[in-house]
Order: sequence, then C-alpha cells, then structure tokens
Amino acid sequence: MLVRLVYASRASRDLSPQDLQDIVRRSRQHNTQEGITGLLCYTEGIFIQVLEGSRESVNTRYKRIVADERHVQCTLMAYEEIAERRFSGWSMGQVNLHRLNPAMVLKYSETQKLDPFRMTGTALTQLFDELVAAGAIECS
Repeated sequence: MLVRLVYASRASRDLSPQDLQDIVRRSRQHNTQEGITGLLCYTEGIFIQVLEGSRESVNTRYKRIVADERHVQCTLMAYEEIAERRFSGWSMGQVNLHRLNPAMVLKYSETQKLDPFRMTGTALTQLFDELVAAGAIECS
C-alpha cells in the first residue's frame, strides 16, 4: 500500500547551503534504498516535504525526521493512502526557489509568502504539483 505524507517544520538553527545539500544528498541515498520518493522545499528556516512510498517506509522515515535535532515544530500537514505516486521521478527533488512565483503561492495561501503553517495539506500538495509542472524541481 502506498501513502503520501506532507509535513512542515522549522529549522532549529540556520542552515548553510552546504548543510542543505548534505540533507538532500543523504535523503536521496536513503530514499532510493527504501523506495521513497518526494520533494523538499527549504525557505526562510522552514522545511516542507512530501514523502511517498510504502506505509512502513514513509512512517519510519517520518519518525526519524521528527527525532532529528535539525527540526522543531514538526507538523503533519497531510497523510493519505494513494493509488499512485505524484512525485515518482525524484528520490528527493528539491524546489528551486528562484522558480517559485509569488502568484502561484498566493493561489493556495493567504499571502504571497510561503508559510505552510497557514496552509492546508491539500493546498501544499497542489502547490507542489504546480511546481513540478513549472519545472521548478532540481534533481541534482
């Protein structure tokens, strides 16, 4: 059975670009081994991530994320059983924030500022769908 999980969290400290690249690199390695796919967005100290895969793999990964000292205020935004993956092309795609159009954010949010804590999980998933369609996901 496949599931999709969307969460948001705040970084417990400032992350350098190298820190973020290390997170993405390790995620890609582990996710490939565990059959997990998804996307990661990091902006202004906030993580937003979509994970897809088996219920066991996704739940195990999320438990690790919640326990990771780099995260605080880890909030489950959406969790659902799915028939197919939306983000199967990425073991862990990364949102290119330079391609994040404020009008696209405003379509799903109260303001043009990306604040997942003021959005629904459905809205976040739809925003990620649009980011994929707009070519705003980096693979390497």
